[in-house]
Order: sequence, then structure tokens, then C-alpha cells
Amino acid sequence: MNEKKQREIFNLLKKKGIKNFVGVPDSTMKYFIDEGLKKGNIIITTREEEAIGIAAGMSMSNEKSLVFMQNAGFANSISTITSLIKLYEIPMILLIGWRGFLKDDAPEHKKIGEIQPDLIKIIGLESRIISEKNFKNVCDWAITELNKKKIIGLIIKRDFLD
Repeated sequence: MNEKKQREIFNLLKKKGIKNFVGVPDSTMKYFIDEGLKKGNIIITTREEEAIGIAAGMSMSNEKSLVFMQNAGFANSISTITSLIKLYEIPMILLIGWRGFLKDDAPEHKKIGEIQPDLIKIIGLESRIISEKNFKNVCDWAITELNKKKIIGLIIKRDFLD
């Protein structure tokens, strides 16, 4: 996704009430993260589980939160998502990068890229793929679901190779 659209997504979500953006950097969404850093709205963590825990506390104090992460980190955090966030119905948005779906992606990204859609389904995470064309509608959907106190996923495809 291009720089302009990533920055627009950050600003749209902020405008729609997301107060906290917490996560582990991923070059898939580097402009989204950069926009948040420029606005002083990003908390960087070293692990996805840490980001989810921080966002859970913020959500429990009635502040809307988004956690951004790589898909490998999503896989690492499944226990935290299922045993804390899903179990206690703590609302938040998970913005998950999707590496490994491109044919020529790095070998370390291929397996998780293949199984990511299945993992999302298995844990019952309602999600949408966010793109340059649909981001406004998908962000509206995400905020609507968040207002219903749900945890939902936004998937951002990594459409470039480093």
C-alpha cells in the first residue's frame, strides 16, 4: 500500500476515535507507523503480546486501541489473543501485516503467509483485508464493530519485496 494511503488510514482511524496505537514495527505499514510517530500517538513495543497487554489495559479504561503487528508476531500472540482478549471480550483492532502471500517473498515469510487466513478463522477473529481502494469502508466497518465492543482484524497485504 502506498505512503499516502497509509497516512490517510492512520489519520482516519484517529479522527474516528482511536486513541492508542501500540505495536511492533513492520515495514509493511511503515508510513502508517511513521504518521503516528509524527503525531505522538504510537507506542512501540518489542513483542506483540506486550502490545496487546498494553492495549487491553487502555481498552479497559474506555480508550479505543489498535495494535499493529507482523503476521509472524500475530502467530506468536495467538495464546494472548484467545486466552485474554477473546475470553474477556476486550475490544480492539488488530492491524496485521500479511507477508508471504507473494510468490517471490522471502522463504521465512512463505509458511506463515500461507496459513495466516486459516489462523484468523480458527481463532474466530472477524477480519477484512484493507486496500487502497476499500480503506474508508473497511475503517468504517472496524470502528462500527469496535463500538460494539468487538475485537476485529484489519489485514494489510505486503505488496512489495525488500
